[in-house]
Amino acid sequence: MRLLVTGGTGFLGRRVVDLAINEGHQVVGLARSATAARTLERAGAGTVPGDLDDAASVDAAFRAAKGDALVNIASLGFGHADVIVPAAEAAGLQRAVFISTTAIFTTLPAQTKRIRTQAEALITGSGLAWTILRPTMIYGGTGDRNMARLLAILRRVPLLALPGGGGRLQQPVHVDDLASAVLEAVRRDAAIGRAYNIAGPEPLTFRKIVEDAGAAVGRRVVTVPLPLRTTLAVARGYERLATRPRLRAEQIARLAEDKAFPIDDAATDLGFAPRPFREGIRQEAELLV
Repeated sequence: MRLLVTGGTGFLGRRVVDLAINEGHQVVGLARSATAARTLERAGAGTVPGDLDDAASVDAAFRAAKGDALVNIASLGFGHADVIVPAAEAAGLQRAVFISTTAIFTTLPAQTKRIRTQAEALITGSGLAWTILRPTMIYGGTGDRNMARLLAILRRVPLLALPGGGGRLQQPVHVDDLASAVLEAVRRDAAIGRAYNIAGPEPLTFRKIVEDAGAAVGRRVVTVPLPLRTTLAVARGYERLATRPRLRAEQIARLAEDKAFPIDDAATDLGFAPRPFREGIRQEAELLV
């Protein structure tokens, strides 16, 4: 199959491109820059120039790609769905898989929630044979910006403060398991017209995630609960003062929400069988030594 991929040079995109090529698919990646084009070409993919901020370039790129299916890994949170969906329809890309996120279920007034829910509505109302995958927090391997930070901290300090005590549920999904689900969604007709939450095999408390991450780096971690309200106030102050904040108050606030999702439908329709977090985080720790 000939796949047109957007977001093919990102954390997930690189895995999807590599896996697709290894499975014998032809891959054409939308490339916004010469650097992106070189990255895709080194992976064995073809490229078409295009910028999601330029609708005309996307229309031209999608037509030139002559793909059998679209794999849209580029974030739907930047408001580009109204460019991508019409371009896919005009180019005759009947089959399309879109990566969204379980963050659309947050109870917080996040601006990206509105943008992403509007994007999903545009996709589901289109004439495409669509599938939407909504991953939870993605981790695993090089390029991970989630668990890699935690592993680095725990290698240095076996003590960690947990806003709110760490009792809320998380369900991280390994990037390679998600990449496999993406390609299964492309080839399985049962996935057409369906949206799937893609998560790890079971929900875990954040405290348990920290403990498993500690074990992966040979540490027995001592956790200290912090009042969530106080931590939020500090995070908001830091966010106002920092030029490029590495932590945002919204990230802290979301620790007060359970992020647990059933994956039975993905298991049935996509053969989705994600690895346990303890196994995945150990593999990541070994890679990042």
